[in-house]
Amino acid sequence: MTPIVELTDVSFFYHSTRVLHDISFSLPRGSIVGLLGPNGAGKSTTLKLMAGMLKGASGTIRVAGLPLPEQAVSVKQRIGFVHEAGLLFETLTGQEYLELAGRLHDVSEPLLQQRIAAVLQSLGLADHNDTRMDTYSKGMRQKILIGAALLHGPELVLLDEPLTGLDVNAAVLIKDLLASLAAAGTTIIYSSHVLDVVERICDRALIIHQGRLIADAPPAELMAATGSASLEGVFREMTGASPTRHDVSRIIEALR
Repeated sequence: MTPIVELTDVSFFYHSTRVLHDISFSLPRGSIVGLLGPNGAGKSTTLKLMAGMLKGASGTIRVAGLPLPEQAVSVKQRIGFVHEAGLLFETLTGQEYLELAGRLHDVSEPLLQQRIAAVLQSLGLADHNDTRMDTYSKGMRQKILIGAALLHGPELVLLDEPLTGLDVNAAVLIKDLLASLAAAGTTIIYSSHVLDVVERICDRALIIHQGRLIADAPPAELMAATGSASLEGVFREMTGASPTRHDVSRIIEALR
């Protein structure tokens, strides 16, 4: 079966700064993959390239067998993307925004309304569907963004810090939903700094550091290879993070 995502020797420059260095990986359908790295490592750039939002990369990028950026429109029809910035048309109601998202993806009207009703009810937003989103809390807006990314039944879902602002119950629901989607054949790429969540839900972890892919394996294998008790330990060791004790002590001393 054709991989849902294939990156081969992908490099990318912002102006004169090289932010990705010959990144290569291939993802099968029906998996949940954690995309990890320190701030500025290149995670968001990688997601945007896979979403067809950036041009100018060297190497080869294919999503659902389609080359990027040449087939960017066709790729966008097949993916859902929850961006970390979480931007919405806030003058719309939750219902209106979901209708806009579904219609842009040519979801038939009866099916769209059925899916919107299920999303709003399950995410606890049914009583707010006709309320403008400029009155929504951050968590409510995040729920709308996640719902909008799923309405058209995408083959690939790109998530950049998807649980931001969600309460515990909503976060558990989203994690269970992602597992069910993957079991049904959808591929999830989950970028987050909350490593314990990635450790629990992801089949595989990709770690990018300084624009280079430095690890690609199931979390359990990475922990075994590094002798770490957690994915956080793996991350700290592989990215060369220094111990925090001295920095914490310095801040506490300054606050006295």
